[in-house]
Amino acid sequence: MKTQEGESLFDLSRRKFLAQNGPLADRMRPRNLDDFVGQERIVGPGRLLRRAIGADQLSSLIFYGPPGSGKTTLARIIANTTKANFITLNAVLSGVKDIRNAIDRAKDGLGGYNTRTILFIDEVHRFNKVQQDALLPHVENGTVIFIGATTENPYFEVNKALLSRSRIFELACLTDDDLLRVADQALKDPERGYGGQIILPQEGALEHLVEMANGDARALLNALELAVQTTEPDDEGRIIIDRQVAEESIQKKAVLYDKDGDAHYDVISAFIKSVRGSDPDAALYWLAKMVYAGEDPRFIFRRMLILASEDVGMADPHALQVVMSAAQTFDYVGLPEGRFALAHACVYLATAPKSNSLFAFFSALESVAKEKDGEVPNHLKDAARDGDDLGHGKNYLYPHAYRDHWVAQQYLPSTLQGRTFYQPSSIGYEKDIKDQVDRKREEQLASFLEQRNAVVNEQNDQFFADHLRVPTRTRNQWLKRTLENSGKRLGEIRDVMFRLSGCQNDSLILVLDDSTGLLTWEGLRRAPLGGVYSLLGDQEAARILEAQAQNLDVLERPHIMAGGLANLAELAAHEKGLAFDLLLARGMRAEIETDNDYLSTVAQYISSKGRVVFAEVLPRWNQRLYELIPRESLEHDILQVLTDAEEAIYQESAMDWCEEEYLEKLYSCPALGSLEFVRETTSSEIYISRNDVENWFTSRGKGQKKSYSQHLAQQMSEHDIGLVKKAFITHLADRVFKWSGMIAYILFTRKR
Repeated sequence: MKTQEGESLFDLSRRKFLAQNGPLADRMRPRNLDDFVGQERIVGPGRLLRRAIGADQLSSLIFYGPPGSGKTTLARIIANTTKANFITLNAVLSGVKDIRNAIDRAKDGLGGYNTRTILFIDEVHRFNKVQQDALLPHVENGTVIFIGATTENPYFEVNKALLSRSRIFELACLTDDDLLRVADQALKDPERGYGGQIILPQEGALEHLVEMANGDARALLNALELAVQTTEPDDEGRIIIDRQVAEESIQKKAVLYDKDGDAHYDVISAFIKSVRGSDPDAALYWLAKMVYAGEDPRFIFRRMLILASEDVGMADPHALQVVMSAAQTFDYVGLPEGRFALAHACVYLATAPKSNSLFAFFSALESVAKEKDGEVPNHLKDAARDGDDLGHGKNYLYPHAYRDHWVAQQYLPSTLQGRTFYQPSSIGYEKDIKDQVDRKREEQLASFLEQRNAVVNEQNDQFFADHLRVPTRTRNQWLKRTLENSGKRLGEIRDVMFRLSGCQNDSLILVLDDSTGLLTWEGLRRAPLGGVYSLLGDQEAARILEAQAQNLDVLERPHIMAGGLANLAELAAHEKGLAFDLLLARGMRAEIETDNDYLSTVAQYISSKGRVVFAEVLPRWNQRLYELIPRESLEHDILQVLTDAEEAIYQESAMDWCEEEYLEKLYSCPALGSLEFVRETTSSEIYISRNDVENWFTSRGKGQKKSYSQHLAQQMSEHDIGLVKKAFITHLADRVFKWSGMIAYILFTRKR
C-alpha cells in the first residue's frame, strides 16, 4: 500500500489497519466496474458513464441516490481508474478553507505537470451556498473536474450554476438479486470478507437480511457483519447463521425516508397522486410509510385539506368538511388512536369524485393580471355613497324579488362578456349543477347582447364583412408556410413511436435506417444518460448524420454506423454484453421482405426486457378526394360512381397497399417477443393548387403509373370525368384541406 500525496506514516498505518479491520461494508467496496453490483442502466456495457470512465474522459458529475446504492463506491472506482489526481472531501467535515487547499493543489498539478484533478465531494448537499459558490469558478474554468454524491435531490440542494455544469446520474435502490450478490461476495472474498471462515447461512436467513435492508447494500453488510461477529462457532469451527440470528441482526426495516429531505417530498407526492388517482390501496400504503417513518400527521392533514379543494373540489363539497373534522379529531385524541382519523380522511378523499374546476380562480387571476382592467358595471356599483348624484347602482335587479331568486343581468365587465372561468365537471355534485350553470350563462349573455344591440347602428354589420376578409398577400404567405410544414407528419409519427416505446432517460437505443435523423436526435434528447446507436443503410446518409453530430460533445454524440446488420455483430463483439433497451425503426418493410432472417438477427441485440417499435404507412386508409368536395357539387348518380371508382383504386391487387394483415404476418417474430398492432390516424394541412388538379386529370403514357383520371375512366364516361374535374377546380383548387392518413405501429414486448 503506497503512501498518498501529503500522507504521513501515521496516516498510512491507519489506512492499513482499516483495510483489514474496518467495517465490512467499507472493506467490500468494489475496486473496479467489473466488481460493481447493480446500476446496470448507468454503468452497464455501452452506457455513457462506463464509456466515460473507460476512456478517462470525465466531465463534472453528480451521483444522486439513496444510501447504499453505490455513489461513493463509483467515485472510488473512478479514483482507481483515472490518471488524474483525485482529491476527496466530505462536506460534513470540510469548509471553504479545505476547498481552497484542494484548488491550490489542482492548480499546481495542472501548471507543473499538465495533470488534471478530480475533486470528489461526498454529501455535497451539506455544503451551503457560500461553499458551493467558492467551488463554482474553478469548475467553470476547468481547474477541477467536480464529482458530487448526494442522497438529496440535487435540483433542490445544489446551486443552479453548479448544476448546469454537471451531468446528473440517478442511482436506484439495489434489487434483491443485487443484494444477494453483494452478500455472496462478502462471504466468499478471502482477503476483505469472510472467505477464510466457514459461514453457513441457513434457509431464509440471507433472504431476511436482504428484505429488511430494502435496497441498501451498506445496511445489508452491516447486518451480516453483526450476525457473524455475534455468533459463536460450533465444534467444527462453523458459524451458522439461522433465521433467528438474522432477525436479531436487523430488527427494523430500513425505510428510505428523511423528514427534511428528498424522500419526504417524493413519498408525500406519491400519496397525493394516489389519492388524486382514486386508488385507496396505494394511498393507504404511502400514508402508512409516512406514519411508520415518523412524519408529523399534522403535515399530512394540511396536504389533504389542500387536496380536498384542489382535486375533489365541487365534485364533493363535503370533502373539505370531512378532512377538517378528521384533523380536529386527531388533535383531540392524539396518537395512536388518531391514526383512525388519518385513515378516514385518506380513504374518503381517495374514493370521492374528483374535479379540479376550482382552478377557475387562477384563470380569473391571470385575466386580472394580464388583460385590460374591466370597469365595474354601473348597476353593480355601491349606491350607498353617491347613488343619487352619479346614479351608481341604478337599474340593479334584486334577485330575491324574482322567481327562483334569480334574474338575468350583467355581472362581468363589458370587456369580458362571454368569458367563462368556472367549468363544472360531469362528476358528483357538479354533475347536478352543470346544466343550470350553463343555462344561466347563456341567458346572462343573451341579456347583455340584447341591451347592446339596442344601441348598435346598422353600419356595424359592415365591420364584420370588412375584417373577416383575409388580404390576398397575407393569405398567400400563409399558404406558403403551410406548404413548408412538410415535417409535421413525420414529427407526429416520431412522437407516437417514443410514446409507445416507454423510453427512459437512461435507455440504450438502437435506431435503424433513420436517414432523416428524427428518431436519432429525439433519442438523444430523451435518453441523455443512456446512448443512441444509429445504423443507416448507406454511406451518404451516415455522413450527413455524422456531420450534424459534430456540433455535440464527443460523449453526447450518437454512435453512427453505415451498412447492414453485420455492423451490429462487429459492434457486439467489440462491446461485450451490449444489449439495447429500445429498437426504433420506420418503413423497414422492404428490408424484412428481402431478408427472411432480418428480425431474428436484430433480436439478438435486444435486452431481455427490451421493447421494439416499428412504424409503417397504411396507404389504403388515406384520405379520399371525393370526401373533400361538397356533395351537392355533383349529381347524386355521378357522385356515387365517383365514390365507387376512387374506392376501386384502393382495391386493385396490382397496387402495393400494404395491408394490415400482411404486415402482421411479415413482422411476426417470436424471438422479439409478443406482437401488438396499433393503428393511429395522422392529419396534416395540405394545399391543393390548380396545377395539382390538372395533373390528376392528365393522361400518362405507357410504362407510367396511371393518373387519377385514368383510374376513374375504368368506371366513368369521359363526360362525367369532365364534370368531376370542373367540380374539383371549383371546390379544391388553391385551397387548404386537412388530409388524414393511417400509420401502423408494430410493438414487440419481451416477457418480463
